[in-house]
Order: sequence, then C-alpha cells, then structure tokens
Amino acid sequence: MDLLDDPNPGENTPEFSVSELSTAIKRTIEGEFGRVRVKGEVGRVVRARSGHMYFDIKDDRNTLSCTTWKGQVSGLGVMPEEGLEVVAVGKLSTFGPQSKYNMNVDELAVAGQGALMAMLEKRKIALEAEGLFEPARKAPLPYLPEIIGVVTSPTGAVIRDILHRLRDRFPRKVLIWPVAVQGANCAPEVARGIAGFNALTPGGALPRPDLIIVARGGGSIEDLWGFNEEIVARAAAASDIPLISAVGHETDTTLIDFVSDKRAPTPTAAAELAVPVRRDLLAWVEEQGIRLTRGRSAVLDRSGQRLRDLSRALPGKDALLSQPRQKLDMAEARLAPALRSGVQARRVHLARHGALNPALLRRGMAEGTRRVTDIAARLEPGLFRAAASKRERLAARGKLRAEPLIAQVTQARSHLDRLSERLQGAATQVTEPRQTRIGALGRVLETLSYRATLERGYAVVRSASDVITRASQVKAGSALQIEFADTSVTVTQGAGPQDTPMSAPKPAPKKKPPQEGGQGSLF
Repeated sequence: MDLLDDPNPGENTPEFSVSELSTAIKRTIEGEFGRVRVKGEVGRVVRARSGHMYFDIKDDRNTLSCTTWKGQVSGLGVMPEEGLEVVAVGKLSTFGPQSKYNMNVDELAVAGQGALMAMLEKRKIALEAEGLFEPARKAPLPYLPEIIGVVTSPTGAVIRDILHRLRDRFPRKVLIWPVAVQGANCAPEVARGIAGFNALTPGGALPRPDLIIVARGGGSIEDLWGFNEEIVARAAAASDIPLISAVGHETDTTLIDFVSDKRAPTPTAAAELAVPVRRDLLAWVEEQGIRLTRGRSAVLDRSGQRLRDLSRALPGKDALLSQPRQKLDMAEARLAPALRSGVQARRVHLARHGALNPALLRRGMAEGTRRVTDIAARLEPGLFRAAASKRERLAARGKLRAEPLIAQVTQARSHLDRLSERLQGAATQVTEPRQTRIGALGRVLETLSYRATLERGYAVVRSASDVITRASQVKAGSALQIEFADTSVTVTQGAGPQDTPMSAPKPAPKKKPPQEGGQGSLF
C-alpha cells in the first residue's frame, strides 16, 4: 500500500516497512523535482578506485551530496575542485541504506568568469611556487629545426595558417598530432600529444621533432579552459623538446603560456618564431660574402701599400754598392805601385847579394841546373809510360763508347720503321672510309641526276640556255635543242631536226714514227 494513496491520512494510520517508506520517498523526490540545476561551491572531492566521483556542493547553510558515475565523468565540462563555484545539472535521488538523498550530476559548469579566474589564479600561484615559471628552466628554440611537431586540431584553420606561413618563410617537415582543442577531452589529449612527441626516437621511422607548437584559435575563456588545466601545464613543463604555445589571440592568456619555452600571440606568429625567412638568410649570406671579398681586398691592398712603403725606405742598389766599389777602386789604384815597388825591392836585394858573393851565386846556379837535370832524367821514363797508358785507356773507352752508339742507332732505326708502318696503317684507315663515302655519294649523285631520267625515254628541251617546260614558252620560228640520253638535236619550228652531237669523242692522236738517229717520243 502506498502512503500517498491513503485517503485519510492520520486516521487509522497503516504501518509501513522501512523499505516501503524509503521507496515512497524516492518516488516522491524523483517525480517532484526531475532534472534540476543547482548553484554552489564545491566542497570535498573524492575519486573512487572504481572511477566514480563523489563531491559536495554547498552554500553558507546547507550541503548537497553529489555523485557522478564512471561513464558520466568524461561528459563533465569542468572537473570539480574544492572551492570552485559551479552550476551542477542532474537528477535528485535518495539512498535508502543511509536515509540520504543526493544529486546525480552529469553536467558541471563554472558559475561565471570570476570563479574561473579565481581558480586559474590559484593554479598559477601553485605552479609558480613549484618553479615551473622560472626563466632559467626555459630552453632556447632551435634556429632552424628540421622537423616541427604541431599539437592542434587537424581540421581547423590553425594548421592551415601554420603550414602556409612555414611554406612562405622556410619549408620544413611537419608532424601533426590531432587533438580536441576544447571540451572535456582537450586537456588529456593535449597532454598525451606533448608526451607522445617526446617519446619518439630521434632518427627513427617516425622521427622526433626538434620543436613543438601547441596551437588553437581564439575563443572565450570557457573554450580555452582545456589549456588552463594543470595536466597540460605539467606536460609542457616536462617536455624535453622546446615548446611554443600559441593558444588564442594576442589578448588571450592561458596557463600553458607561462610554462612553455616561448609564447606566441597567434598560431601564425608561432610559425614565424619557429623558422627564419629563407630569402633573408640568402641575402645575409650574399652580404657576408661581399664583406669577406671586400675585407680580403682591403687586407691585400694594405699589405701591398705597406710593402711599397718599406721598399721605398730601403736604400737603392747603387747606394748599397757605392762603398764596396770605392774600396775596390782604391785597392786597384794601390796594386800597380805596390807591384812595381815590390819588384824593385827584390831586384835591389838580388843585385846586392850577387855583387857581394858571385862565387856563391855561380855555385848555386850550377847546383840548381844539376838538380833540374836529375829531376828531368827521373821524370822522362815515367811520363812516357803514363802517356802510353793514357793512350790505351782512351782507345778502350772509344771502343766501349762506340758499341752503345751503334746499338742506339740500330734501336732508333727499328723504332723509325715501326712508326713508318703505323703511319701507313693510320693513313689507310683514314683514307679508305673517305674513298668509300665518296663512291657512295657518286652513286647517289648518279641516281639523282636527270640523265638517269633520260635513259627511261624522257628528253630535255632548251631554247638558248633556258629549259622549256610549257608550250607557251616556244616562239614561232625559234630554234630548240632537244637533249636525249645519247645525243642532242636542234630543231626549228616547222623544219626537220638537225643532228648535233652532244659530246663527240675526239679521235686519238696518231703517233709519229721515231726519227732515225734521234730519241723517240716518250708518249
């Protein structure tokens, strides 16, 4: 029996079991309220191991217990956090075993931007206290990355803008990690994309990027809230690959902007930060080449000028040689008088000694003559023997030298004969093809000549030196020459033909008999 079905409550009150009463209350609450929206502040939050989520929504006087089942958690727009003011949507229900009622929440939204900004500021303070915003931990961007990884939606305009800008500035290889850029799946997918790029092996089949760009177009704070989640900020902070955040427009700021290595105001600006302009690099290289050429020329010019200055400072060859020349002239001038004075002094000395002791002088001269004679007598046989020996050696050398010369001459003649044979063979190889070609060209000339046509029964009609091809060209009474294959005839219009041989053979000249007593003709 249902409690509500009692027509006279309070009179003859029936008895209910606990389960009957709990069921009646459950039907009443669920039937009366149905689906409701509740605004309040999130209290305690418990995530069970089964995947279910339990949390409280409270105001200054009461608390409402809320439950979100495992299959409903992914559909929540915002994950509940303690102290966050939210608007919960769901159904009221009761839990009989504990005589409690609660709300099954399947939608959760932040109650106004003020609450979102307060929660964002709270997260920012916590991450900053951990040192994730420190400039010292931010890695520098590579100057010219080979591969760029982009974490964004593959269907939006953002990826097209990035690819277009990269193609204009400096084309690079791009790997795209597709993710949801708003909603409940945004934060976990973006975090997995950043971690996935870092997990790739450098130089593997799918190479690891040198730079990561996390990009999304503009939107409201609710649309961009996935990039304010703590899981995304920690994934960006843990990335070993330099990361550029390009979320929203220039005025939009998300939590990933503070953690990333570089923040770009727009996705297009992120592509500009990623690579330089190729044309600017080429112009810079050309300019450096010009500067290098100018610098080298300037160094050579300065060195040449320095060398010329030093050469001008050096004395000339005449100045260097003038003093030695002067010394030589002075020595030459002193040489002749010194020789004359020396000879004169020796004459005087010799005359003085000869006058004082003539007998000694005569004995000395006789002794000298005798010694010279003895030396000549001893040397004469030896000289004859040496001369004979030298004659024999010269004769032997002449024979030895003549034989190599004869061998060399014989070898040279043999080499000359071989060269002559090679020259004759080369001449034959050169002339035979040319003779063959000349013969072939002669046969072609005969084939193309009009005389072959005359052999087939045709004739050529001429008037003077002109060829007649039309009857209208023949004038009355004019003489015509008709050329056949063997001869030509001259005809006049109205007269008979006159034979005119085209080329009569000339008779052979008769040989004159040789004159007696004289020399006969050589021909």
